[in-house]
Amino acid sequence: MNASAAGRKLVIVGASGMVGGYALRCALDHPAVERVTAIGRRKPGISPPKADRRSASRLRGLLRTRGCALGSGRGRFCLGAYTGAVPDAELRKITVDYTIEFARVLRGSSPDAAFSFLSGSGADPTGRSRLPFARYKGEAEKALLAAGFPRVCIFRPAYIYPVESRKEPNFSYRLLRGIYPVFRVLFPNLVIRADDLARAMVEAAIRGTEERGGLVLENRDIRSMVALRV
Repeated sequence: MNASAAGRKLVIVGASGMVGGYALRCALDHPAVERVTAIGRRKPGISPPKADRRSASRLRGLLRTRGCALGSGRGRFCLGAYTGAVPDAELRKITVDYTIEFARVLRGSSPDAAFSFLSGSGADPTGRSRLPFARYKGEAEKALLAAGFPRVCIFRPAYIYPVESRKEPNFSYRLLRGIYPVFRVLFPNLVIRADDLARAMVEAAIRGTEERGGLVLENRDIRSMVALRV
């Protein structure tokens, strides 16, 4: 990391979630990060000197920073909802509306900010997919890429391995966790560790303030970033 990258300020939305939690830890340990603001409904459980925990209702005032932003969560944006866990209308509100509103406020307060967004494999910006998750994630991606940020990185992971034990949201997640050791050998490009994904997002956000354009990263691309020790 060159000297010009020092003193970055990051805003992490969803820091109490699985990937967001790892992103928060990574950002707090990163030598180029001066300040981290964590936005969410629950306390992330980490409160070192350069962490600043805020509620989602106080967005406008705390986003006046020349920094970066991380939107995190699989099947959700920041405040969290797994597919099937909430009604369709609420899923769209969390996935699309909250994302667009956050981007609008951040863009207005910090026009030079870079944005890393956690989408998902299969996201469909065309809106033709039959899967609500794919349509809504795709709609959010499309809006972010058109929001005017100088740098937007869209992350589309496949299965995110939790690393640490947790209560899985449904049977499918329990099954995937159980077969992960075999799955990662047979289909390495369809899995990514939560901590590796978070680290890649933090690095992309930090470096993004020095780069320009939109970038969509599929699971294979994210793994390549990790392998190169981003």
